[in-house]
Amino acid sequence: MLRLFKKKTEEEQLRSRYQKLMHEAFLLSRKDEQASSAKTAEADAILFKLHQLNDRNSILV
Repeated sequence: MLRLFKKKTEEEQLRSRYQKLMHEAFLLSRKDEQASSAKTAEADAILFKLHQLNDRNSILV
């Protein structure tokens, strides 16, 4: 209830987007391998951004 009006952090947004893309890739893998690979590549790019964000945060601390 306390997070009702709080915005998600950048990391939370990226994690949410990554999970959504991986789920979509899994569902597409049954029908269209190329589309699944494209979604996985997009998810990998987001995962790379997450790693960069975590590295930047660990340096600052």
